[in-house]
Amino acid sequence: MPDAASHTADPLRRTRHRRPPPTPLDERCALFLDIDGTLLEFAPTPEGVVVDRALADLLRALGRALDGAIALITGRTLANADKLFGGTKHLLVAGLHGSERRSADGAVHRHEQAARELKHLRDDMARFAARHKGLLFEDKGATFAIHYRRAPALASFVHRTLRRHAAHASIVGWQLQRGKGVLELRPEGRDKGTAIVDYLHEPPFEARKPVFVGDDLSDEFGFDAVTALGGQAVKVGPGPTSAAYRLPDVSAVREWLAESLVQIEGRLVTTR
Repeated sequence: MPDAASHTADPLRRTRHRRPPPTPLDERCALFLDIDGTLLEFAPTPEGVVVDRALADLLRALGRALDGAIALITGRTLANADKLFGGTKHLLVAGLHGSERRSADGAVHRHEQAARELKHLRDDMARFAARHKGLLFEDKGATFAIHYRRAPALASFVHRTLRRHAAHASIVGWQLQRGKGVLELRPEGRDKGTAIVDYLHEPPFEARKPVFVGDDLSDEFGFDAVTALGGQAVKVGPGPTSAAYRLPDVSAVREWLAESLVQIEGRLVTTR
């Protein structure tokens, strides 16, 4: 079974904390945002995060300024992201690293492998997580994840165990995806980059310059995609990356988005 981290290993580099100027984010761009670690601080469990009103208002205002060309690109399920943001069905989201995606016309596109072949592996890994304090098994429906943020010393053990069990079960068409304190399984051929490209083929995203902001290894696929299309990639936090720009943390992301919004709204006022 391939490891998704190897896909992005070569182009990763250590960049300085070079803050992106507001100009990459203007009224002609298409904005794509990761959620956890980018818009929201991590919590001990995925259900422990809360979307505050200031963030919700900021995203709505950005949506208006960009004529709707904004989408969340996340490893969460579509249903989970909707619940997190208050069931806002008009909010465009690509979930499960691009395996499911809601487009602007309201259609939901799913790219699911047959889940039956995962049943025994899913059950085995749920029991494995339950036996070890600090591990959390997250059933995402089409796939699953094991969180070890509360037990970082078990990271290597989790990786070895899931890789060994997946190989023994002869699981094909799936990839292991590393993340910050999490290891999950996702279908091959679908990632955050393919989700962004799919959006860029549809209104209101088409013919716009893509900008993607993310913090994790899984976001490197998105960074590669927008860079190849002449857009801008913004890495949040430390670590090697293929992104040209970097912001230090979640607070800096929100500040940059808010500053960019002020500039966009100012330009729109003067041109109308």
